[in-house]
Amino acid sequence: MKEKVLEIKENAVKEIKNAQNLQALNDVRVKYLGKKGELTVLLKGMGALSPEERPVVGSLVNEARDTIEKQIEEKEKALKADIIKEKLEKEKIDITMPSKKQEIGSIHPITGVIDNVKDIFLGLGYQIVDGPEIEKAIYNFDKLNTPPDHPARDIQDTFYITEDIVLRSQTSPVQARVMETQKPPIKIICPGKVYRSDSVDATHSPVFHQIEGLVIDKNISMSDLKGTLEMFAKKCLGENTKIRFRPHHFPFTEPSAEADVSCFVCKGKGCRVCKNEGWIELLGCGMVHPNVLENCGIDPNEYSGFAFGFGVERIAMAKYGIDDMRLLFENDVRFLKQF
Repeated sequence: MKEKVLEIKENAVKEIKNAQNLQALNDVRVKYLGKKGELTVLLKGMGALSPEERPVVGSLVNEARDTIEKQIEEKEKALKADIIKEKLEKEKIDITMPSKKQEIGSIHPITGVIDNVKDIFLGLGYQIVDGPEIEKAIYNFDKLNTPPDHPARDIQDTFYITEDIVLRSQTSPVQARVMETQKPPIKIICPGKVYRSDSVDATHSPVFHQIEGLVIDKNISMSDLKGTLEMFAKKCLGENTKIRFRPHHFPFTEPSAEADVSCFVCKGKGCRVCKNEGWIELLGCGMVHPNVLENCGIDPNEYSGFAFGFGVERIAMAKYGIDDMRLLFENDVRFLKQF
């Protein structure tokens, strides 16, 4: 049996040295040290030996086991080191090689203007309110003091889904919904897409973005409106921006006005952007019509308010000197990279 132990030890050491990977090394471990391994089987057969032979053979078996375990441990460390070395060689990075060019995107000018306007009015204590783009005609027209015979309700100007449901032509219906459900004081802006039956050209699109504002409280006057719009114009277009009102008519405000801002390009001297007028038309505004307040359940004898609205594309075109609205929707990367 002594010869058998020495033979097992010698064979195990050879196979350990020849193991090319961790799996092969584990197979050697199982072959010699496992539950059914050769050394284990040999130990189980020691009962047949004489009392004098057992200590000698037992010592040889333990020595062989220790040797095999030590050899396996050293071989395992060597194989793992080789694996790490090979992995490092494969994953080695040449830091002298030029890197791949990474394209970094930017905010679309329309999104940028909307975010800018939101920040300005949030700073003034306004809430941002959203509403449905598919709207009931009663909110899009009737509650806003727009009677059935008004030109804006013609099929040539508005997209009708049914006689009573339209694609909203303005974000004003959001104001009506808020006035119905919220008691004054009210300070909101309503950004979103709107739809009008316009042909596509340099200054018109059937789909565009609009932001409207509404303030309802006691003792609100035209001077509050003017001060608010002056603050907005300076924050959005530059601290030197001036604003002027021109009389106008809107069915949902009385009195009403068109608000122009001084051209930020030429400082009012006249240029291509402002068509040599020194002013750029910016938005419509006015004091909320008493009929609108009544239609929405607010007492016009107790409360007053102002409203304003503008196209986001108009602001973007004025702010960035864009002369064709279609550029904002065509997704030409060469154009968008400028922003």
